[in-house]
Amino acid sequence: MTKQSKSRPARPIWEDDNTGKIMIIDQRSLPHEMVITELATVDDVIFAIRDMMVRGAPLIGVTGAYGVHLAFAAHPGNQNSALREAGRIRAARPTAVNLAWAVDQAIETALAAPEGQRARAARQKAAEIAEQEAGNSRKIGKHGMELIREIANKKPGKPVNILTHCNAGWLACIEGGTATAPIYAAHENGIPVHVWVDETRPLNQGSRLTAWELGAANVAHTVITDNAGGHLMQHGMVDMVIVGTDRTTYTGDVANKIGTYLKALCARDNGIAFYVALPSSTFDWQIRDGVGEIPIETRDPDEIRYMPGFKKSPENLLMPENSAAANYAFDVTPARLVTGFITEKGVCRANEAAIKTLFS
Repeated sequence: MTKQSKSRPARPIWEDDNTGKIMIIDQRSLPHEMVITELATVDDVIFAIRDMMVRGAPLIGVTGAYGVHLAFAAHPGNQNSALREAGRIRAARPTAVNLAWAVDQAIETALAAPEGQRARAARQKAAEIAEQEAGNSRKIGKHGMELIREIANKKPGKPVNILTHCNAGWLACIEGGTATAPIYAAHENGIPVHVWVDETRPLNQGSRLTAWELGAANVAHTVITDNAGGHLMQHGMVDMVIVGTDRTTYTGDVANKIGTYLKALCARDNGIAFYVALPSSTFDWQIRDGVGEIPIETRDPDEIRYMPGFKKSPENLLMPENSAAANYAFDVTPARLVTGFITEKGVCRANEAAIKTLFS
């Protein structure tokens, strides 16, 4: 079931109060239309994750957990079939660690319940994870706001210019966001901010989603091309960079939307703080070498070939028809380029000792 709506839901995924159905915002249609879609089957969940109707590590995780509920609901009394379906969900996208983390939690909770109550138990766990992520975003906002305040105190009367990449707002994170949570908190507490919004090719999550979010919140912002950030930093027009992440190793290496590594290099070259905002659910406690071990998703090259949001046609082809295209969705920023992490537990340096101390 798909429907258009003029009202904005409070979250990108929720349970309908009247029907109990699992509903999402189809983010592919933003900012032009608010399209709301039901997730009724495991295949619906997998399609929504793969086709980026839902995206952002925390949201993908919550969606996957609700998918486990649907898997057990579709196969009552057949544990093996439910687990096979849950495994399909777990493998829907490879880079964001939250998906496997949340699916595994929902499976564990379901299997611990009596056979007839496993679907309900998984659903309750999905709702708990959603509330946990919302709470994490609020805490990230509070801790990150103090970093913005420190800069604001050094330039009274002028806005703090923050550059971000991709979308790590409430659309990606249930509420508030990760990278945007400190920005919203600062704005709400009277700290003047201005955000440079990378367009984030090829699917333009920055220009379509981050700019839409910031505009709705009345936060001053300017959309820029992906490659403009270095120029802005060279000319003193960026005070700090805050990005999100889809998977971060316990040693501090950060996987995020393709292009993040280049922003970190520019920030280092210009002496600008580069922060990564993330909840504990996005840390990978198994992988040590991010560049060598984090799986990097490659997506359909047609996302590069054609104008995003339009039908595939000769008029919307952006490159020679016979040219090859490669669509790497993420890159890894080494810990040495990261100033620090903004988490629900506080701010820490990007190294193994600091991370393990904070999350002891």
